[in-house]
Amino acid sequence: MFGRVPKKSDNTKFYEVLGVPKSASQDELKKAYKKAAIKNHPDKGGDPEKFKELAHAYEVLSDPEKREIYDQYGEDALKEGMGGGGSSHNPFDIFESFFGGGAFGGGGSSRGRRQKRGEDVVHALKVSLEELYNGTTKKLSLSRNAICSKCKGKGSKSGASSRCYGCQGTGMKITTRQIGLGMIQQMQHVCPECRGSGEMISDRDRCPQCKGNKVTQEKKVLEVHIEKGMRDGQKITFEGQADEAPDTITGDIVFVLEQKKHPKFDRKFGDDLYVDHNLSLTEALCGFQFALTHLDGRQLLIKSNPGQVVKPGQYKAINDEGMPHHQRPFMKGKLVIQFHVIFPESGVFSPEQCRKIESVLPMRPSKHLTDMELDDCEETTLHDVSAEEVKRRKEQRQHRHREAYDEDDDDDESAPRVQCAQQ
Repeated sequence: MFGRVPKKSDNTKFYEVLGVPKSASQDELKKAYKKAAIKNHPDKGGDPEKFKELAHAYEVLSDPEKREIYDQYGEDALKEGMGGGGSSHNPFDIFESFFGGGAFGGGGSSRGRRQKRGEDVVHALKVSLEELYNGTTKKLSLSRNAICSKCKGKGSKSGASSRCYGCQGTGMKITTRQIGLGMIQQMQHVCPECRGSGEMISDRDRCPQCKGNKVTQEKKVLEVHIEKGMRDGQKITFEGQADEAPDTITGDIVFVLEQKKHPKFDRKFGDDLYVDHNLSLTEALCGFQFALTHLDGRQLLIKSNPGQVVKPGQYKAINDEGMPHHQRPFMKGKLVIQFHVIFPESGVFSPEQCRKIESVLPMRPSKHLTDMELDDCEETTLHDVSAEEVKRRKEQRQHRHREAYDEDDDDDESAPRVQCAQQ
């Protein structure tokens, strides 16, 4: 049938390349190839030679006729033409038969290189709370790389280019060095001759507009629509508007909203707005009213009901006056007001005024002391202590406690240790 029976040669190499035993089923071969091919794909920084070996090994072992010949006679029999010859497929075509042309974000080219996806460009966009409440549009001017209109991204006048001799058109170079006895380190880096393009363009053929760079700088104005109720950290994406490059899917421009601190309002818990307001003691006890300017310029009348007492630190809420919901701007959160009561300074009220105030307020809860009990008590004088002084005293006490603890540890270490006598 074959004219002559070839000499038997190594028939285990392809199985070792895929990392499977000789008894592996077709499903096991597929799983092994897919896993190793993804890991070693050149677009993912893998080894191009290993990627070719994997494709060749899988092409042979996935064909029952070629596998039978390989198992009996080895790779030499395939090279001599048995079973339809050796591998003839592009390794990228085999890879695409599993994953499709969109693997890693790109399709194929006639030279076997795949499109990669360009990087996204991210900008922080500072916005005020008023802009998030009302919505707005900002026009921003940006610079980006665009495919040269003169050479259409080829880099040369005629579109002709030659394969880089340094990397053989792969755009990457692999160097090896010995790091020990029997140990070799392999490193992959961008080819310095072609800067990763895989092509070389002579000086006389370079495009006069882009100087062979294939791209030129252009100004682009983007209108960024900030919708009502958007939040700090939310992203606004312009798909395919980032830097262009040949054989590359253009990335996105992404704006990340960064809310500036507001002098009065604070957004908390989603769509609720918080604001602080100071009341005098009279207002807290007898009632108040004031106008609050909202984020859209409206004046809200805030007032208490007759006889309503407001306590220090108390919260009051107004429904539907908070931030708009992003997806449903006609719905809003709450406006929450925290009240702080400002007490009068000491000595403001005369004894007569104090008696009048006392006659209106509820009776004192403390009992009155008898004359005998008063005679047994010692007179004291109260003085003011600031919160800062209390904090400082607490820190000093903790510091002294730590020092005493450290001294106890030092005493334990300096004490003589008794050793047991050996019999």
